[in-house]
Amino acid sequence: MDVKERLDDTDAAARLAAARELGEAVWRDVAVTDEVNNHVHTFYSFSPYSPCRAAVKAAQAGLRAVGIMDHDSVAGCAEMWEAGKALALATTSGCEIRVNMTGTRVAGRKTNNPDEPSVSYIALHGIPAPRRAEVKRFLAPIQAARLRRDRAETDRLNAWLAARGAATLDFDRDVWTVSRAAEGGSVTERHILYALARRLIAQWGAGAALLDDVRDRLGLAVSPAQAKLLADPQNPHYAYDLLGVFKSALVPEFFIPSGTDECGSVFEAVRFANDIGAIPAYAYLGDVGESPTGDKKAEKFEDDFLDELVPELVRIGFRAITYMPPRNTVAQLRRVRALCAAHGLMEISGVDINSSRQSFRCPILLEPEFRHLVDATWALIAHEKLASIRPERALFHPRNPRAGRPLAERLAAYAEIGRRLDPRRPEAAPVED
Repeated sequence: MDVKERLDDTDAAARLAAARELGEAVWRDVAVTDEVNNHVHTFYSFSPYSPCRAAVKAAQAGLRAVGIMDHDSVAGCAEMWEAGKALALATTSGCEIRVNMTGTRVAGRKTNNPDEPSVSYIALHGIPAPRRAEVKRFLAPIQAARLRRDRAETDRLNAWLAARGAATLDFDRDVWTVSRAAEGGSVTERHILYALARRLIAQWGAGAALLDDVRDRLGLAVSPAQAKLLADPQNPHYAYDLLGVFKSALVPEFFIPSGTDECGSVFEAVRFANDIGAIPAYAYLGDVGESPTGDKKAEKFEDDFLDELVPELVRIGFRAITYMPPRNTVAQLRRVRALCAAHGLMEISGVDINSSRQSFRCPILLEPEFRHLVDATWALIAHEKLASIRPERALFHPRNPRAGRPLAERLAAYAEIGRRLDPRRPEAAPVED
């Protein structure tokens, strides 16, 4: 098997061996930029990429740093860390979870989650390496609750499909097997929809016949752009494009709201993140008009009450706001930046990668107005590596030697450290700094 093919091996040790074999040669003929991306999903949640493959893709895109961010899972963090060492690529480790906002001033409102009011997405950034096992234990009951709901959602979807003469899914055969749940990964609605895409391709064949059945038999809306992609049986991203149709049109037919066993208290989650030295970050979405990325319908989220939400995030204990610059307008980004500055919150950026069609790049970060997000990434890298060696060197630790300094000053100092770190030896971070 070719070394690049081994990046997708079922065995993590084999994947890492391939990454080490590639080594720094992966940078050959690559136009390296200052771009970074702290929000890349792997196949431990939903993505076509192993952590090793994601690291290689990031390097080939010219990124200098990449961060793993799987839903409800840290199963890929160690692999991403080691892949970064092999490739001389800086990395960050995190996970994305959903929390209920009961007891906050925004309880009952729709924040950044299109499916459930009072439930918000948050990220745990910069998880110190020695604390991954604690995060895994924290996530275990969340994964178990989500798995129960996944099975119930699949049953509901099957009833809907059977009524229309379409192929149904066997959860264990079709859904479980396209996940890495057996290795500590999570199962999401995207897995269910991807499994359905594969089943319908097998039943009807990729191309015009499947497109007709999706529109006529299933009665799903398909945009002209989506129709063009699905009419082409040679489209290499076919299953992911079909999933995109299902995500926007089919989820309401089988979605089951999550309970508090799956989406625990925001106060408890944020307290846990702070206790282990991670950086809890609220994931800003913002109202969607004409989506810059084309993957969101027009919808209102937290912009109407953002001035109320941000101080509430501080009260809860959040240390940062994370967002995806290509998803927002410049006016939205400027507003978030001003609120973060006013309330002492770190800004962390990333571009959500979960499809083979997406680019790892984020060129907006090269614009002068957004270069601070690159600096913040290097500060995040230094935070994670220093905290992995000595907990009190975590950026927001109360006994951090710089704890009394303004946040901007601390971020600048940590960014300088991050840039000096040798990505091949992150365990040798200079804690004396």
